[in-house]
Amino acid sequence: MRSALAATLMVLSLAACGDNSTTANHEEVHKEGTPSESTTAEAPARTPSQAGARVFLIEPANGATVKSPIAVKFGIEGMGLAPAGSEEPNSGHHHLLIDTELKDYDAPIPADDQHKHFGKAQTEATLELPPGKHTLQAVLGDRNHIPHEPPVQSEVITINVE
Repeated sequence: MRSALAATLMVLSLAACGDNSTTANHEEVHKEGTPSESTTAEAPARTPSQAGARVFLIEPANGATVKSPIAVKFGIEGMGLAPAGSEEPNSGHHHLLIDTELKDYDAPIPADDQHKHFGKAQTEATLELPPGKHTLQAVLGDRNHIPHEPPVQSEVITINVE
């Protein structure tokens, strides 16, 4: 029963992850898409990453001063992109951490305003951020939104929004 519940919650979580190209859509898609403690307690083992694989932010550049909405472009080398739920080997999809750091690499990445999911394997998006200094970091997640082992993640960059 517990396994069936965990599997159902994982399917619902995966179904909730979609196109995050706008903030409004993110809120609509992810109202109930955050993994619960019951799904993280039984999270599958982390997927191995390819040696030398990396993700990075093409845009915006570290230290850039920008105006909202902000164009974000992701880069990836050494692995492929695939939608959430896909069993394509050596692949994953982008997640963007905003003004936060990932605390648990063994659990699905949360889905909230500080953890944006790009579960359709998008390579770019538009973000609305308030004026001020912000940090951004790209993290590749596997089909279950869990970071690979070892993690494939960008350096943390800082931007200033006017």
